[in-house]
Amino acid sequence: MGDMANSSIEFHPKPQQQREMPHVGGFGCTLAELRNLMELRGVEALQKIQEAYGDVSGLCRRLKTSPTEGLADNTNDLEKRRQIYGQNFIPPKQPKTFLQLVWEALQDVTLIILEVAAIVSLGLSFYAPPGEESEACGNVSGGAEDEGEAEAGWIEGAAILLSVICVVLVTAFNDWSKEKQFRGLQSRIEQEQKFTVIRNGQLLQVPVAALVVGDIAQVKYGDLLPADGVLIQGNDLKIDESSLTGESDHVRKSADKDPMLLSGTHVMEGSGRMVVTAVGVNSQTGIIFTLLGAGGEEEEKKDKKAKKQDGAVAMEMQPLKSAEGGEMEEREKKKANVPKKEKSVLQGKLTKLAVQIGKAGLVMSAITVIILVLYFVIETFVVDGRVWLAECTPVYVQYFVKFFIIGVTVLVVAVPEGLPLAVTISLAYSVKKMMKDNNLVRHLDACETMGNATAICSDKTGTLTTNRMTVVQSYLGDTHYKEIPAPSALTPKILDLLVHAISINSAYTTKILPPEKEGALPRQVGNKTECALLGFVLDLKRDFQPVREQIPEDKLYKVYTFNSVRKSMSTVIRMPDGGFRLFSKGASEILLKKCTNILNSNGELRGFRPRDRDDMVKKIIEPMACDGLRTICIAYRDFSAIQEPDWDNENEVVGELTCIAVVGIEDPVRPEVPEAIRKCQRAGITVRMVTGDNINTARAIAAKCGIIHPGEDFLCLEGKEFNRRIRNEKGEIEQERLDKVWPKLRVLARSSPTDKHTLVKGIIDSTTGEQRQVVAVTGDGTNDGPALKKADVGFAMGIAGTDVAKEASDIILTDDNFTSIVKAVMWGRNVYDSISKFLQFQLTVNVVAVIVAFTGACITQDSPLKAVQMLWVNLIMDTFASLALATEPPTESLLLRKPYGRDKPLISRTMMKNILGHAVYQLTIIFTLLFVGELFFDIDSGRNAPLHSPPSEHYTIIFNTFVMMQLFNEINARKIHGERNVFDGIFSNPIFCTIVLGTFGIQIVIVQFGGKPFSCSPLSTEQWLWCLFVGVGELVWGQVIATIPTSQLKCLKEAGHGPGKDEMTDEELAEGEEEIDHAERELRRGQILWFRGLNRIQTQLP
Repeated sequence: MGDMANSSIEFHPKPQQQREMPHVGGFGCTLAELRNLMELRGVEALQKIQEAYGDVSGLCRRLKTSPTEGLADNTNDLEKRRQIYGQNFIPPKQPKTFLQLVWEALQDVTLIILEVAAIVSLGLSFYAPPGEESEACGNVSGGAEDEGEAEAGWIEGAAILLSVICVVLVTAFNDWSKEKQFRGLQSRIEQEQKFTVIRNGQLLQVPVAALVVGDIAQVKYGDLLPADGVLIQGNDLKIDESSLTGESDHVRKSADKDPMLLSGTHVMEGSGRMVVTAVGVNSQTGIIFTLLGAGGEEEEKKDKKAKKQDGAVAMEMQPLKSAEGGEMEEREKKKANVPKKEKSVLQGKLTKLAVQIGKAGLVMSAITVIILVLYFVIETFVVDGRVWLAECTPVYVQYFVKFFIIGVTVLVVAVPEGLPLAVTISLAYSVKKMMKDNNLVRHLDACETMGNATAICSDKTGTLTTNRMTVVQSYLGDTHYKEIPAPSALTPKILDLLVHAISINSAYTTKILPPEKEGALPRQVGNKTECALLGFVLDLKRDFQPVREQIPEDKLYKVYTFNSVRKSMSTVIRMPDGGFRLFSKGASEILLKKCTNILNSNGELRGFRPRDRDDMVKKIIEPMACDGLRTICIAYRDFSAIQEPDWDNENEVVGELTCIAVVGIEDPVRPEVPEAIRKCQRAGITVRMVTGDNINTARAIAAKCGIIHPGEDFLCLEGKEFNRRIRNEKGEIEQERLDKVWPKLRVLARSSPTDKHTLVKGIIDSTTGEQRQVVAVTGDGTNDGPALKKADVGFAMGIAGTDVAKEASDIILTDDNFTSIVKAVMWGRNVYDSISKFLQFQLTVNVVAVIVAFTGACITQDSPLKAVQMLWVNLIMDTFASLALATEPPTESLLLRKPYGRDKPLISRTMMKNILGHAVYQLTIIFTLLFVGELFFDIDSGRNAPLHSPPSEHYTIIFNTFVMMQLFNEINARKIHGERNVFDGIFSNPIFCTIVLGTFGIQIVIVQFGGKPFSCSPLSTEQWLWCLFVGVGELVWGQVIATIPTSQLKCLKEAGHGPGKDEMTDEELAEGEEEIDHAERELRRGQILWFRGLNRIQTQLP
């Protein structure tokens, strides 16, 4: 282990070394050479490339690839490369086997107690006391005169063991199917990730797993690099390597200074092309993954030892020191295993509730056992005055074991172990169904948090709008055109400059392709704003492709790529006369400030003073913005050959520009969005728009969507004004100031990513309302990462979103549409309601079963419901009911109420009324049957039966009635807000119907043929009808309860509040504060790729 820690290169799978004969398969590099090369950084790497290959194109020649054309798309060649250099696939960690899951399920404390009790009971039943003395031991086997009956003592123990096995298998199976679902989900997330490569000179999108060594890959802003490579050509490329090195500063990459690009790092700015040199387990990510997973079994053994050595670092951590910054990684590892947010609200409340119920159950069961033992001891040894004889010990012990089993059974029924199961089933079911509604859920709890959402901060472009941009207005040569001008109306000089400025100064990966189907719209590929401008060129009857062929990408002298700080993009080209020309495009108010000239109608320069600019803003830009258009300014500047400027001094270079044109780009609102926003507002959710656009544009779109209504009291702010209002004199953000702004804020325009993060954090941390706000955020850009991570639920765009945004999100919207968010809210609320339905049902059963077992045991020294019966009740009431009630489909009516909020108890007053009301009905019936049932049915009493006596009809009727009442109450439990029609929509849930009918069927079999193991004796038709009649009475009684107004019952308490503030430990609070300061840094740290696969699955399997 130690050796491995020192050198990750020594760690080769053995077979590969034999394959690494010099220049395998005709390629000029071996796998080992390339691996060694990728270990180097910066200057060292450059020297190595120069020594070994001359330059990067030499490396490409050795790998038989062309820096411009890429690989030939030849299957045999690709396959050969995969065999020699490996596939771009990191094998996932082995899932837990079914047996491991069974073993985990067996760890449940109550089950262990039951197993022990059952085994003791089994052992004792095989011990027959000597016959003669049995009289002396009291009325032990009074009724068991038949030989057969006396020998059936083992059945109870065996039946308990059998039912324990059932419970364990059901639990394990649920866990197993859950894990399988997430693996499926996982692979789907991974398959959807595509990357752009050049093959045969064509740009292709290939799945990440299909990348091979020698591929020429296009790298752009927002990408998560899927393999290691060497940069061939780059524009202003900056990489965030924190996931590898822990350094949060962005690293500049260029072909002549530091060309090494590593997998798992994020492109934060710029673009470029790289040749892939290592994939899969041989890439930097892969090496670390392999080290983490190396000898998993050894790890685990050592892990156990490590845990014993106090303060020893978990062994898994050591290999990471081979990467730079080992200490850093250790902190990462600890962080990475901490789930990314606090426990979800629902799980917090449920855990607390389950613990409370468990404690109560424990107390009850202890009292039951004590009373039974005391009663027996006093009666046998005090009242009857018997003496404890040695040979009678086993008999007495058998009695004690029986009492113990009754006690444990009370406990088993009291502990609602179906709760976690219900949550899991409900969430897993919802997640599966949400896929159909275009929500790809990455973190399970996000689904349920969404139901509590009180605020949504949405992007504008692509979420509320169609993200199909077109230029509809323009200002060219002193004229404002309300539609596309005829090319003849423009001076050739202006037209030519405009075509060049747009074609060259946009990413060459952005294109407009012919439509796929006849009559469809042309396909827009790449950045949509740039597509709109290229479309404008085509509308002016010119073509951008010839211009790009004339000046290919590698001839561009310098590129300042677009980022959220610049809000512009500029490209410098060399002119034939040796001078330079800079083209620039960007947000009009920002770029116009840098313009000193403008082209007039003849295409000549004219001075452009601040006064002219204000005029233009008033007359051109504001009217465009009020029509909901996004305004872009296109400008240029010439530099003479004599004085070449300092290209790194960007502010000087991009200044004194000449404005060519201002265009207004329309991005129409999606037709279904206004209705979706209306639903949100009706459901008590505030929708806010946060956009980088001009405030007038933003306001116009917000009005079209229905986010703002005329006459309402709302705020629309720009980023600058927002910051001015929330910061004090020192420039620090103050929560009180923020609290004055956010409640009325509806539109935040010209906002930077930090503003978005500030707003989200401010709303979450605010304490002004009655309850803490739950905020959902949508984002697509790399810069949205911090806000997505900070939000309670982060939605990333599946189509337009960058990998960085998806990585920070909880849910991916596969269709980028706002209506899918409304669907997520509906599913989230449904999860909450499903759990409440299950609770209402479960607690009624618990209350009744515990009281019956307890009082029955105290009065008749024997529980009316036997251990095995209790376990069956427990199985149907926990496992099956959780399946039946947790899979109710959502309805639109869920959106008609306000969100529950974080502090609302799980069990409302209405539910409490239902639980207690039904418990009263059931207890009355059962006690009536227990004490006067034999008279009513004219059968023998089952009370005070001796040990091992045959099952009585009396107790069977009690058991059967109990189950019938639960079955009908399950139908009542479908409604929790006091609705009268409990059958509403029952047939839309086939699972529910199947389970209720199935349970009924099995119950008939148990009663008629269960015999001794289930302590049942077959019942007549008349007795069955009475049991059914009492069961149906539940439905009638449900209507009676619904009539009682909840408001009258002030005495009812709610239960199941979330963990209170005071219960948070100091540690948790400190962590919380730390998390706030580190939110930005966390984003970078949280992107530890190696744990990505492991961690997602870990956080999703609660």
